[in-house]
Amino acid sequence: MDSKILDKAKSWLGLEYDEETRSEVQALIDNNPKELEDAFYKDLDFGTGGLRGVMGSGTNRMNVYTVSMATQGLANYINSAVSGEKSVAIAHDSRNNSDVFARKAAEVLAANGIKVYLYPELRPTPQLSYTVRHFGCSAGLVVTASHNPKEYNGYKVYWDDGGQIVPPHDKAIIDEVRKISNPKDVKFGAKDEMIEIIGTELDDLYRETLLKESIYSESIAGQAEMPIVYTNLHGTGITQVPALLTAMGFRNIHSVKEQEKPDGNFPTVHSPNPEEKAALDLSLQLGKKVDAEILMGTDPDADRVGIAVKDLNGDLVLLNGNETACMLTHYILSGLKAKGRSPKNGFVCSTIVTTELMDRIAKKFDVPCYVTLTGFKWIAAQIRAKENTEKFICGGEESYGFMIGDAVRDKDAVVTGAILCEVAAWAKEKGSSFYEELIAMYVEYGFFREALVSLVKKGKDGAEQIAAMMERFRTDTPSEIAGSKVIEMRDYKTGEIKNFVSGETTSTGLPSSNVIQFYLEDGCKVTARPSGTEPKIKFYFSLNTEIEGKADFESAKKKMDDRIEELKEAFVDA
Repeated sequence: MDSKILDKAKSWLGLEYDEETRSEVQALIDNNPKELEDAFYKDLDFGTGGLRGVMGSGTNRMNVYTVSMATQGLANYINSAVSGEKSVAIAHDSRNNSDVFARKAAEVLAANGIKVYLYPELRPTPQLSYTVRHFGCSAGLVVTASHNPKEYNGYKVYWDDGGQIVPPHDKAIIDEVRKISNPKDVKFGAKDEMIEIIGTELDDLYRETLLKESIYSESIAGQAEMPIVYTNLHGTGITQVPALLTAMGFRNIHSVKEQEKPDGNFPTVHSPNPEEKAALDLSLQLGKKVDAEILMGTDPDADRVGIAVKDLNGDLVLLNGNETACMLTHYILSGLKAKGRSPKNGFVCSTIVTTELMDRIAKKFDVPCYVTLTGFKWIAAQIRAKENTEKFICGGEESYGFMIGDAVRDKDAVVTGAILCEVAAWAKEKGSSFYEELIAMYVEYGFFREALVSLVKKGKDGAEQIAAMMERFRTDTPSEIAGSKVIEMRDYKTGEIKNFVSGETTSTGLPSSNVIQFYLEDGCKVTARPSGTEPKIKFYFSLNTEIEGKADFESAKKKMDDRIEELKEAFVDA
């Protein structure tokens, strides 16, 4: 055992920690050195999703002490960086201890002289972003671990624009947090008048704002009885999604009853992640029973949505995040143009791991598509940088997240799910289907196919293995992958693009991020990226071809899926 780790653990045996925490740490010291190491070998840092970790005792765990100390650091930064009155909005999801962590954060902020607007019950993460903007807050935070397994919790920090923190604020906040090494450094004793409980009027205002994103409301009127299945996967979506669908005019909404009740143990799923088919098994069963035209599931904090629609045979099939992002982009851009609602100087956004089909769609409408680093905080930063000269229309990434309009500055499954239902109604109203319109989009722009493989590497050893893998890609760059020559490598950590054909090296033009991409001679793209919120490394595969029509679709899809399997075997399993 590293003596520094052991000393750090023993410091948690002091009287400033409660008896339950001291007992848990002592048990780790006595009986479980491996778990002790993972709990104390580092402090939780802000990644792409903020502070996130397994719940329990330790500096690398989510608990009332790490939450309190992080909040004290945040308070110190706000008080030093923000002039005038200061305020923070706080929300939480359905996870175990989320309400406790949210209340503790509110008390620490209030004790530091910062006014708090606190939701008394669970609410979607995107609603927190809206709330920051509504009240003109200095910052916001939401207690959530998004779609992670039940043992996790987290803590996302937002700035005054409603977007997650980006440089220089993120690094400055981390610096302040690291200065807080002991609960004795935390201010408590909050005055009740500094904490204002948010009423239900914000729920109504949030929905009214989202309703404005509807394009073809007449299609909904014509398909009001279209069967829709929805599951909130025991999370916050139940507070807003059914109400928004009803407000839009849908009248035949079937909720998965077994998953309606918010529950941090997520008893009906292994993981409450709509990216995983198993999480939507109950939805698919109900969808088949009621002959649903579309089904959707939102993750616990309702910022990601997964859907299934009827294929050409009438069977429900799941779509991935790239497919829904492209369909939404096409629908929104074409719909706004048809309705004469296209904003002047409008733009869309995608990320470096999102399908390049989004760029093609935007180009068709003479709309720029700005490509950012992974994470919606970078899309929000793009909106903020351009909001005086250009107007954000929509944006998304492959991980089941999408943004529509700029009232909310984070991915929003509430409005995204609702507009996806509108797409289904619009297609059905004109005698088509969501799936047929998806194929028509591929015929028009090109058929893009993507896949994702995630390797879980837990703990300190896992983190070291992931770091070693990324280093190997950089120092021992493959010359070919699955029989196709590597013609370009993009290293977003160094900011370099190396063209192996011309020998030229250029800049990515983006901030540093630990991501590597390989472009192959046959048009395939392979990306390696360690997750910023989970103990895993992700591999993204993308390729494309041209198709003439529906008759070509299935054969082209099989051919590309076979090629993706070759890429997986050569790159991941090597």
